[in-house]
Amino acid sequence: MNAKPTVDSELELIHDAEPKLTIDDLCFAATNYLESRQVDDIRRAYYFAEVAHQEQKRRSGEPYIMHPLAVAHVLTMMHMDHECIMAGLLHDVIEDTEVSREGLAAEFSEEVALLVDGVSKLAKATFETKQHAQAESLRKMLLAMSEDIRVIIVKLADRLHNMRTLGHLGPEKRRRIAEETLEIYAPIAQRLGMNVMRCELEDLGFHVLYPLRYRVLADVVRKARGNRKEIVSKITESIQHRMEQEGLTADIEGREKNLYSLYQKMVRKKLSFSEVLDVFAFRVIVDDVDSCYRMLGVVHNLYKPVQNTFKDYIAIPKANGYQSLHTVLFGPHAVPVEIQIRSRDMDQMAEAGVAAHWLYKSGENQSGNLAHRLARQWLQGLLEMQKGSGDSIEFLENLRIDLFPEEIYVFTPTGKIMTLPRGATAVDFAYAVHTDVGNHCVAAKVGRHLVPLSTQLETGQSVEIITTGSSHPNASWLNFVSTAKARTNIRHYLKQLRNDEAALLGRHMLTKNLQAFSSSIDALPEERVDEVMAEFEVETLNQLFEEIGLGDRSALLVAQKLIHGDDEVNNTAQQPLMIAGTEGMVVSFARCCHPIPGDPIHGFISAGRGIVVHQDYCKTTMSLRGQSEKWLDVAWAPDIKREFSVEVLVHVKNQRGVLATIAAAVSENNSNIENVIVDERDSEYTDLRLTIGVLDRKHLANIIRRLRRIEMVERITRLKQ
Repeated sequence: MNAKPTVDSELELIHDAEPKLTIDDLCFAATNYLESRQVDDIRRAYYFAEVAHQEQKRRSGEPYIMHPLAVAHVLTMMHMDHECIMAGLLHDVIEDTEVSREGLAAEFSEEVALLVDGVSKLAKATFETKQHAQAESLRKMLLAMSEDIRVIIVKLADRLHNMRTLGHLGPEKRRRIAEETLEIYAPIAQRLGMNVMRCELEDLGFHVLYPLRYRVLADVVRKARGNRKEIVSKITESIQHRMEQEGLTADIEGREKNLYSLYQKMVRKKLSFSEVLDVFAFRVIVDDVDSCYRMLGVVHNLYKPVQNTFKDYIAIPKANGYQSLHTVLFGPHAVPVEIQIRSRDMDQMAEAGVAAHWLYKSGENQSGNLAHRLARQWLQGLLEMQKGSGDSIEFLENLRIDLFPEEIYVFTPTGKIMTLPRGATAVDFAYAVHTDVGNHCVAAKVGRHLVPLSTQLETGQSVEIITTGSSHPNASWLNFVSTAKARTNIRHYLKQLRNDEAALLGRHMLTKNLQAFSSSIDALPEERVDEVMAEFEVETLNQLFEEIGLGDRSALLVAQKLIHGDDEVNNTAQQPLMIAGTEGMVVSFARCCHPIPGDPIHGFISAGRGIVVHQDYCKTTMSLRGQSEKWLDVAWAPDIKREFSVEVLVHVKNQRGVLATIAAAVSENNSNIENVIVDERDSEYTDLRLTIGVLDRKHLANIIRRLRRIEMVERITRLKQ
């Protein structure tokens, strides 16, 4: 009895099935479309890589050169240009050998060196975690894409061959590579319209991550294909007969989803195998655009269309350049028949995307290729995204959001079509129009009706954004925006705002401390200020103010350094810092004790957060009392206008309408309940934990007195640590 193959053995079988290529095979394939001198350059690049990798072996034991040779063969099958194929052969020499980028440029060309360097990881850099290393390497590669999109095509070919040969790696590493492929590289291939590449990457990743599900689904598909031959043949003959009557010629072929797409559809829509496979799908390929629409009329006359299933991706292409007509029909025996109609050029574009019709010449634009134009727009968006991202991890998070979500199509007031991810809001639309529009939007009109900025948009809507010069991004927008561009720009603005507020606060704090020494920043010699800035490794005085405001430096120590240098000085009495509640994000009020005007307070300087204001008796800060350099004397300003949150515990009898009565009483005293937590103690009593907004202790006392007069209230206390 034969044992079932294990996952490892299956992967090794896939690896062993890989053809053993030679440089002669590669050059023979390249001669079909490249000039002889270009083929000679490819051969020269191979011998250079072979020497560079001569001491290296793959995990399988075969010479390492077999991997770059296979990558180059993938690129040749895509009919890429000779420099791209050379980069495929050389893509690991900078990362894994002693060859430098400069040496590569001198030996071949600057273009080849750019491609190879773009694909290479940041191997010699040191990062905190593997995630940081992966994110930073990916960011480097994607930025290199903006200079030459062939960088990502080489990387995808590299990843494809690595996925084909995972069998000799350990299970954990296999899963990590497969997850990264499904999360990043397969979506990038789809975003660039490279459907064939995307399908193989997905199925290989699916096979590694879920081997049993893959095997079961593959068996079901194979059996269903055999069972459906008769009805597929009948539908094909019917279409061909009607097509000939109309004088049209076309190629008709059955279309099958790849296994991973089937699996995703089953999971997303909670369908069984039979429900997913119960759709008969066909691709009809005609000669030109006009014939696409004529063929649509043919199939709609043959079978009745299902309502709301027609999609015209020719008039409105997908974000990756994909064009086709999609329709679903009621076929024989009322089975659904899905049909895609496209021209031959569209079909080639749908399969190869940016790699279709590759005629790359330095300095020329691929203006005739829709996929290239859209890819360039996407890459421009990536550049904007990375400029606003705080670090590589945030950039990677934004990239995952951006990578080919389901799309909607909405219109500007002038009729321009905007493509957005499903779930996009009016704010996402505003940022898609222009960053300045997003930064200054205050409201939106959808179909001439005013709607909140958080409104989710739907396909076909016309959207108008209303802006004012005085409005700015709000931190709450981050709770509902869905596009990476909107998220990045909002975060960038808030970060800049925080830094500006920190600089103002830092200047104020330093001024206060210098006054204690009877001096000021303007009165100090410029040379002395420059010396201290150089010692603290800051380039500008504003940067020093920011570090003080954010709590990264002590204002007192900076003042002492400016006045006395390194001489030790006893702490000098100074005026407390006035807290008005309008300092912005660099002054926050502790949630553990909820200080309000009238409470005795102190400030704790928290690195990166600025000043956190606590009540004097707050238990949270008791353990930090020994860190005297982090404490700051603060006091309430006399003219505070804003409200502060405070928590009170109200012990009440369980009676109908008690919460409404309390809410009305709070409202009568010009306050508002921000949050309520109900804790039912027993059948008779309940504790209400209320968070309310007050101006000061006097305002809070008035509210408490009013609540105590309610018959259902047993007792009320302010919550403290």
